[in-house]
Amino acid sequence: MAKIEIKSPIPGTFYRKPSPDSPHFKEDGEDVADGDVIGLVEVMKTFHEVPAGVSGKSIKFLIEDSEPIMAGQVIAEVEA
Repeated sequence: MAKIEIKSPIPGTFYRKPSPDSPHFKEDGEDVADGDVIGLVEVMKTFHEVPAGVSGKSIKFLIEDSEPIMAGQVIAEVEA
């Protein structure tokens, strides 16, 4: 199986859940579908959804919740 990287489309702060009291969009080890939202990137109080963009198994996040990220930085890997 190949590992496919999911990268941040923009710089900002990455969030793994829609609000502080909500569960993560996806947990490590879960399967993902192409249209699944895996997180949010916040830029200047505006939140942008990050879709998986790929279907696969066993997502592994490389970025923690609330971490700053750069455009093109790898957020997670998926086995496809």
